Amino acid sequence: MTVEPPGAPDVPALSPSDPYPRDMTGYGRTPPDPRWPGGARVCVQFVINYEEGGESSILHGDPASEAFLSEIPGAAPWPGQRHWNMESIYEYGARAGFWRLWRLFTANRLPVTVYGVATALARGREQVAAMQEAGWEIASHGLKWIDYKSVPRAVEQAHMREAFDLHASVTGAPPEGFYLGRCSMHTLDLVLEDGRFVYSSDSYADDLPYWVRGPHGPHLVIPYALDSNDMRFATTSGFAEGEQFFTYLRDSFDVLYAEGRDGTARMLNVGLHCRLAGRPGRAASLQRFIDHVARHEGVWIARRIDVARHWHATHPAAGTAA
Repeated sequence: MTVEPPGAPDVPALSPSDPYPRDMTGYGRTPPDPRWPGGARVCVQFVINYEEGGESSILHGDPASEAFLSEIPGAAPWPGQRHWNMESIYEYGARAGFWRLWRLFTANRLPVTVYGVATALARGREQVAAMQEAGWEIASHGLKWIDYKSVPRAVEQAHMREAFDLHASVTGAPPEGFYLGRCSMHTLDLVLEDGRFVYSSDSYADDLPYWVRGPHGPHLVIPYALDSNDMRFATTSGFAEGEQFFTYLRDSFDVLYAEGRDGTARMLNVGLHCRLAGRPGRAASLQRFIDHVARHEGVWIARRIDVARHWHATHPAAGTAA
């Protein structure tokens, strides 16, 4: 007898013998050799999330203030009100944190992918110019930095299309990658229906890219990660200080680098936010990790679009030509 918790949705439970809409096998015990350029043993990929100016705010037509990923423990939305402290934390990300990360990565001559919220990019033209000057990829991070779990499908689709157009207008080129982050169960289907993205990243399911099928043919998913991510500075069970962040990134890199000896090379995602990693104490730990990576040979540091192009060329979807 199955006992449903209060408020359980009216959806029949699947038995283990029923067709299952999730892939629990993936690459199994024999993942492919990614054949990273130069025979690299690991691919390291840095993402800077640019969300400042796209967060929830009544100034942006939203019903409440932002409450996610900030320095305020237990923050809650303020319906119908502006939250001065929250707004100023996000402003720090655009005014100071972005530039600290920009100087760090350009000084180290490292490629970066930006997940850019379209409305935030539109309010940060000087930052966009700096991203482009550095040769960073600017992927789409949706129209607004809001939670889409309860947004109607048609509205989410309209936002995706508006984000694509606004992104192209602000940056001068359409986005090739897409990551919504606070997504819904409709997000991947909408990406597949749209058909304009080279890859998307609303998955945490693997250490390697993988293909899915859509109405326009195969679509590449490059998984992202929330553990090797500075967002854990803003969670109760996360990093309390920079040394913990550095240690976790170092250990993740070392394990993947060791695994790469046996032709099982993987990818390490490092997720950053201007208002979080852009703080001085956290930027210091990030620089220590970059120094650690630099002491190793056989590392490919790449933008996500570079990973996508490599996978399209080296590991095309079944039934397509290389």
